[in-house]
Amino acid sequence: MDVRRLRLLLELSRLGSMHEVAAELGTTTSAVSQGIAALAKEVGTPLLEPDGRRVRLTPAGRRLAEHAVTILASVEAARLDLDPAAEPAGVVRVAGFASAVRRSLLPAMDDLARTHPAVEVRVHEHEPQEAFDLLARDDIDLALTYDYNLAPLSWRSDHEAVELWHVDWGLGVPARERPAPFASYADRDWVVNSRNTADEEVLRTLASMAGFSPRVVHRIDALELVDDLIVAGRGVALLPHGRASRRGVRVLPLTEPRVTMRAYAVTRRGRERWPPLRAVLDRLAYRSS
Repeated sequence: MDVRRLRLLLELSRLGSMHEVAAELGTTTSAVSQGIAALAKEVGTPLLEPDGRRVRLTPAGRRLAEHAVTILASVEAARLDLDPAAEPAGVVRVAGFASAVRRSLLPAMDDLARTHPAVEVRVHEHEPQEAFDLLARDDIDLALTYDYNLAPLSWRSDHEAVELWHVDWGLGVPARERPAPFASYADRDWVVNSRNTADEEVLRTLASMAGFSPRVVHRIDALELVDDLIVAGRGVALLPHGRASRRGVRVLPLTEPRVTMRAYAVTRRGRERWPPLRAVLDRLAYRSS
């Protein structure tokens, strides 16, 4: 059914006259009559019947007019929901890694609560590939992901990615140790991420350049637990600079080559125009600039 014709029928049920409907909608009486006749043909049943020199809605016409109230309200709600100029309102589902949630998303959520209280953000912690799978299934609206300059992500053709920030990584060792060539860690146990392979790819690249194959013993997701293992002398690991590591952990610089982690906000192409999602993305970009 053509929603414009439903609007004609609804206005006729309210105003009772095709002439008044035409005046209300800025059209002609003939156009109103033709529109309702076409709607009757679409639904396969008469919608009007004679009432003296006027017409009135048939029982089927009245029932359809009642449905038209809900249908047209839903169409208008959908239009406003997708209108880039509309006041943002709705639920934005975000999947991201912990550092990006803390550094970027939580401050954005605080700002949204003040400026656009009708936007609700729901947070799920996931590593990049997990977040991409959710994004592909439309189970989330926004993925906060990361990669490394030595292990770049492969973007899908429908991804729209914006880099938020970057941070250099180094080698996390017990604080008592002095800097040493990377090759000197060939006999050490290593700690890598349990849910993403990117840091292990970087480690193996660095180790290969230094002439050894790393002995990966522990697979840990939480950086705090990685710190604990390093302090306990159970291994060494790649860790970000500038993070408040546990006392007893020292992060040595890596320069040849430099290791940089890059954080991104990723959406499905074209979805970023949805006002609630746009409001979140704008705040993420502002806080990253």
